[in-house]
Amino acid sequence: MKKLEQRGIICLALAAALFLGMCIFVFKFVTSGNDWALFYANEHVYAEGRLAIGKVYDVNNTLLVENTKDGVQYHGDELTRRATLHAVGDMNGNIATAAQSAFRDSIVGYSLLTGTYSITGKGNDLKLSIDADVCKAAYHALNGRNGMVGVYNYETGEIVCMVSSPGFDPANPPEIDADDTSGVYLNKFLSSNLIPGSIFKLVTCAAAIENVSGLEDWSYTCSGVSYIRDEAITCTAAHGTVDFESALAKSCNCAFADLSQRIGGTVMESYTKKVGLKTAYDIDGIHNSKGSFDFPKNDDLSLAWAGIGQYNDELNPCSMLVYMSAIARDGTGTVPKVLHSNFQTGEDTEPMLEAATAKKLRAMMKNNVVSNYGEQNFPGLDIYAKSGTAEVYGSEPNAWFTGFIKNEGNPYAFIVCIENGGYGSAVAGPVANQVLQAVVNRD
Repeated sequence: MKKLEQRGIICLALAAALFLGMCIFVFKFVTSGNDWALFYANEHVYAEGRLAIGKVYDVNNTLLVENTKDGVQYHGDELTRRATLHAVGDMNGNIATAAQSAFRDSIVGYSLLTGTYSITGKGNDLKLSIDADVCKAAYHALNGRNGMVGVYNYETGEIVCMVSSPGFDPANPPEIDADDTSGVYLNKFLSSNLIPGSIFKLVTCAAAIENVSGLEDWSYTCSGVSYIRDEAITCTAAHGTVDFESALAKSCNCAFADLSQRIGGTVMESYTKKVGLKTAYDIDGIHNSKGSFDFPKNDDLSLAWAGIGQYNDELNPCSMLVYMSAIARDGTGTVPKVLHSNFQTGEDTEPMLEAATAKKLRAMMKNNVVSNYGEQNFPGLDIYAKSGTAEVYGSEPNAWFTGFIKNEGNPYAFIVCIENGGYGSAVAGPVANQVLQAVVNRD
């Protein structure tokens, strides 16, 4: 009898172990089946380690890439291929944020019920929000210079342009050394952190509007240089006496150094979070890089430079673009997306600004264009903007231009950076104009 009991216990233990094993397998199958199916050894999905099924289109149904058993077939126009490289991806999947890598499961069409099986055996079509023609305009405007261009609809969230340079022709990829540091595989719009320079003053402005009393009566007399602990804060010229609005229009470093002291490091730090510059947005499953900032509480000189957009400031262009949308939309931004949807509604961010603050910033950005950049340089565009010239140690400065337009039917925010390009509005401004003209003049 004891032997029967022992055997019964053993059988129950084995059955329990089998049941537990089945539970673990089912859990793993549900949570990791996608990874198993998309493993590179799956010859139904891959040929020689490359995707062999699926197509990727732009928002206008232009075929950008088709994956076949015989190889990857890109668009026939080289400029289109180069301009959309970082959105579509290269043959070997080296660009992690590109469609060919980030959306493999959607392209392959994996599901728990059918796995990677499809009736046609050709996978799925994927439609991106980018417009290949606008991307071509941006790539052409960059003219071989390193940098990036980003444009998105601040009502729907759809990214219509994200172009990064340097790059290459994905249909004829060059031999790239493993130690190469040129950044050809980096989508700078999503994945880079760059010194922002004076475009960051739009964050300092928001903090000042909402936290500095008597701002309407504040003024500063700029001689071209100011000193903190015998260290110089310099401007490009002696701006004379400026008020809050003209300090931004003239991008007066000395004035903004003074404002940064009045605001304080704790508040400045809180505003980089409040306006989303430290946020990694969920962009259809892709996450952009978080910005990095440092506002010393007991170092007035470093705090001054940080408020100007220098010191240790590192900004992600995508996050800054979302902040532009908040200024355009009375304080609440729109989460970006890169997959086209027929449901043209955007997802709101948390409120970033008070509506009155956003209204004031819009007026100041319009004044920048009217009094400094020149409306004639942006014909037909109802544009609101801020330039930046970010000092880079040992190199020429980065040229920035960011903002938005309010043309009827064209609610678009933009950001441009030309690395080591020189003066902001003079270098990056014309690039922004060329791209935005392509946007508003689309058929």
